[in-house]
Amino acid sequence: MTTPELEQILQDLRNLSAETEVAEFKEAKNGYDFTKLGKYFSALSNEANLKGKPHAWLVFGIEDKRHQIVGSRFRPQRKDLDSLKGEIANKTNNRITFIEIHELQHPDGRVVMFQIPAAPKGFPVAFDGHYYGRDGEELAPLNLEEIERIRAQATTEDWSVAIVPDAGIEDLDEEAILLARKNYKNKFPEKADEVDSWNNITFLNKAKTTIKGKITRTAIILLGKEESEHFINPAEAKIRWLLKDVNGNDKDYLIVSCPILLAVDKIYAKIRNLKYRYLKDGTLFPDEVNQYEPYSIREALNNCIAHQDYTKHGRINVVEMDDQLVFTNLGSFIPGSVEKVVKEDAPEEHYRNRFLASAMFNLKMVDTAGGGIKKIFNFQRERFFPMPDYDLSGGKVKVTISGKILDMEYARLLARNKDLTLEEIMMLDKVQKKQALTEFEEKHLKNKKLIEGRKPNYYIGIKVAQKTGQKAAYSKNKAFDKSYYLDLIEKAVREHGSLDRKDVDELLWNKLPDWMTDKQRKVKINHLLTELRVNNIIKNESGIDAKPKWVLTGSNK
Repeated sequence: MTTPELEQILQDLRNLSAETEVAEFKEAKNGYDFTKLGKYFSALSNEANLKGKPHAWLVFGIEDKRHQIVGSRFRPQRKDLDSLKGEIANKTNNRITFIEIHELQHPDGRVVMFQIPAAPKGFPVAFDGHYYGRDGEELAPLNLEEIERIRAQATTEDWSVAIVPDAGIEDLDEEAILLARKNYKNKFPEKADEVDSWNNITFLNKAKTTIKGKITRTAIILLGKEESEHFINPAEAKIRWLLKDVNGNDKDYLIVSCPILLAVDKIYAKIRNLKYRYLKDGTLFPDEVNQYEPYSIREALNNCIAHQDYTKHGRINVVEMDDQLVFTNLGSFIPGSVEKVVKEDAPEEHYRNRFLASAMFNLKMVDTAGGGIKKIFNFQRERFFPMPDYDLSGGKVKVTISGKILDMEYARLLARNKDLTLEEIMMLDKVQKKQALTEFEEKHLKNKKLIEGRKPNYYIGIKVAQKTGQKAAYSKNKAFDKSYYLDLIEKAVREHGSLDRKDVDELLWNKLPDWMTDKQRKVKINHLLTELRVNNIIKNESGIDAKPKWVLTGSNK
């Protein structure tokens, strides 16, 4: 937005007689609590959805009663404001974050304007696992009626059930129908003899791909001839497989269309699924497994088909790399969080394509009894492989399944420690991948002494390290006592007569814990030098802070 546009929006907001459910003013003169900001993000996003607004505004630097500009020094550096987008995304379901964060240098002071998107239709926005809303001008939990009102938006229309008036049985693929019959009998063996007596129309009605003999969009997607895809235009029923080398260059590809029932096998056949070898505990002989469990490949791909938002007119992608598979489909993740799905291990209450999902269940493509995603996680656990990664940002669902071990010692922890729940393994997997933990996850893992360190640089705790042979790694992450560093500096100054800052850095840098960033190391060394100086053990003989020359004081020589 241009400055004049922002100024006009700000003036319009200030002219409001009071704060509304979609506008909030805060002075935030010197800063603002991140957790409270996140709660307001959730509340304003949900209220914008309920009020039919495209976005809401949270404005810093404005007094909330008379709307006078007082100026704000909240995150004065632009890079710090921009980093807030990722910080909020890490705490929200579907990684929803600000549309934009605007700065306006007003004559009366700096104003920060947070443009917050309305919650997507059908998906209330949670911050740190909780839904928030507004009760008048007050921040409050989003009440159950409002949550259900938003969720109902996703279930009012099922794109996949619509009849295609110009399509007939002749537009469906005979080979696909034969496979559909085979799968249906396999799914419902008690009906096998009866199925053989049904004609195609009867069978398709029973399998819930057609309605009273009329062709649906579901029937075209799953069973339609390749040339029948035009019936669902501008939607697409395509899956693209792409093979990439270690440098990310394209090596091969395949694009398949209707009938998707047959396309799944074509895509599956292209995935190489090579053998992976590694040594198990107590043996010199390698264990050999496929990189990917076949069930996991099919479940991930069929989930993409069942949950694709076909109104977005895109295709499903499967990207194969040397050590991972990446599946993407358009549309937000309806359950809200993967952790919720794995923990509850139950069928979904809402489906984007209910008719399509029902047909895929009848044709043995998906398991609507629940547990599919949890099975993928457990298959990865059995292999000692990392947990699947779910990226729910950008209006699509991206699932990455790893085909190798990231850290053998860490993997052995997952295999040996039978006391760990799958939820705890998912938390520890985040630590392994250096991903952010929620407050609950941090507290839980710390209480069980599974992790140590400081946020966000956690590492596995000594209890786990001793079990898995990671004692050396633990010690590299655990800091020495402060007295060790102080003595080291004093002894080095005594031995060499003087040290400059570069000397001190070289002395201590690799002895500080691995989890520390360069900035944290510099700050730590500053504190150590300051303590020695305040205690009159060393002094800066040069008198220049930028170019110090540290020597012992007279009483310590």
